[in-house]
Amino acid sequence: MAKVYLDIILTIQGLDRAGVTAVYNLYKEPFLKTVNGALSDELLIHIDDLRILQGFKSREDAQCYFLSKFCTSDFITSLKPYIIGNPNVKIYEVS
Repeated sequence: MAKVYLDIILTIQGLDRAGVTAVYNLYKEPFLKTVNGALSDELLIHIDDLRILQGFKSREDAQCYFLSKFCTSDFITSLKPYIIGNPNVKIYEVS
């Protein structure tokens, strides 16, 4: 069970759910297999925004991932055609 969740909220440009889902699916398996401490990965799509809710073993694992090239340069950059502005990121700890 995840002890920490990284919540990435992105504002969607238009309603291209297929594009967003395709990018998410491309990175989901590598995230779960290669990111230290990664336990879960969910995509929640709303009409105005999308949330990527990722579970980790620790706060440090979540922070390291969010600052990694895999997250910032690869995953988030691949979503840029579908989003407006910068992500709103929060880290939640399970009590």
